[in-house]
Amino acid sequence: MELTWDSLELANFRNDSDGIWFTNTSLLITVDPSNIHHIMTSNFQNYPKGPDFKYIFDVLGDGIFNSDSDSWKNQRKIAQSLIVHEKFFEFMCGVAKEKVEKGLVPILEHFCESKKVVDLKDLFLRLMFDTTCTMVAGFDFNSLSIDFPDIPFTKAMDDIQEVIFFRHLYPKFYWELLKKLGLGDAKKMKNGTDTINQVIAHLIALKKQRLKLQQEDDGGDPDLITRYMMNEHDGIDYNDKFFRDLILTYLIAGRDGLSIALSWLFLTLSKNPTIIANIREELKNIPQKESESRKGKPQIFGSEELSNLAYLHGAICEILRLYPPVAFEHKSSVEADTLPSGHLVKAGTRIVLSTYALGRIKSVWGEDCEEFKPERWISEKGRIKREPSYKFFTFNTGPRSCLGKEVTIAQLKIISAAIIHNYDIEAVVEDNNGIAPVASIILHMKTGFKVRVSKRSW
Repeated sequence: MELTWDSLELANFRNDSDGIWFTNTSLLITVDPSNIHHIMTSNFQNYPKGPDFKYIFDVLGDGIFNSDSDSWKNQRKIAQSLIVHEKFFEFMCGVAKEKVEKGLVPILEHFCESKKVVDLKDLFLRLMFDTTCTMVAGFDFNSLSIDFPDIPFTKAMDDIQEVIFFRHLYPKFYWELLKKLGLGDAKKMKNGTDTINQVIAHLIALKKQRLKLQQEDDGGDPDLITRYMMNEHDGIDYNDKFFRDLILTYLIAGRDGLSIALSWLFLTLSKNPTIIANIREELKNIPQKESESRKGKPQIFGSEELSNLAYLHGAICEILRLYPPVAFEHKSSVEADTLPSGHLVKAGTRIVLSTYALGRIKSVWGEDCEEFKPERWISEKGRIKREPSYKFFTFNTGPRSCLGKEVTIAQLKIISAAIIHNYDIEAVVEDNNGIAPVASIILHMKTGFKVRVSKRSW
């Protein structure tokens, strides 16, 4: 049977005979919102990530994405106290705005003047890598610069994500053989992991050194790792491995999640000038600061100015619905269970929840489910419309729902609004129409997204 994510309807795909080739596991793939709600919320305890997940995603170590039971509960509790905090939200939005003003805008201005083609996918990856590093560890790699320097760390992350995707299909004995022989994807995984470990170890050492130099009465840097280091919590051993796993987890979430959303957003907008016009109509009502107007600078918006713009919010949600950065969620059943759809789940079944396919299900989103319609997220009164998280599954749902949802959306608004309001983006390669997602756990574009940037024609 040939299986594609786009072909899935509410019916579930399963294989109970042999499961994945030469393995002793059964597989069930579902995109039914009632099943998602049951697995992720109603019967949450029966569906942990499981040992198979941790084995496949072993590069993440014991970080919160990989953990279950008490380890996950402790990490979740601490992360919630540090991340879901007004001051940290303000810090993260401030970092995004400053990076747009001092990093992104000068690059866009350069390409406006030179009239050269730029790969927007690469640009967004660099922007979000620098931004996320600043937020997480307090260091800016300055990969977003005119000369677009090579950053081995980012190449290593891309390689690892690609290998993890294929590891879902490899029998365990085959993967162990590749590791033993140092061949193929196992070699790529080791090389990528070594690079990542070296860079993160350097970051941790620099952070510890910086903290030692600070005065006792100094509140410390506002980045996430500093907040962890300066707050002791029971049940957590704050050693270098803990910080290594933490940094990698948040770097992947921040760099990849936001850069992917921005890439697909501007590819989609390049084909929908009416939607761009509607967003600009909203933005024109935000008064420009006198300092920006007097100096002829591009207008950069803050999170508070953008928070209630329904059409911009709808555009962000639409791109996350159609192109969720994490294409699927992986769970395992502890005990036998019956799903709301009526399907029997055996103990030890591997379950895949396809976020990508869910956004394209007609019975969930309507006959126009494959259309990009920001209006889908606007109420009759013109306000932002919310959808249940088990239907709009991009930020997960239930106890494991994403703690960074609000700040993610805020950052996407800050970056996209600045570009849409000040610049015209023109796709220059016909093949842009054929851009497709890469085979990976993360929904990167398979190719670059080449564009020309010009100052907006008012």
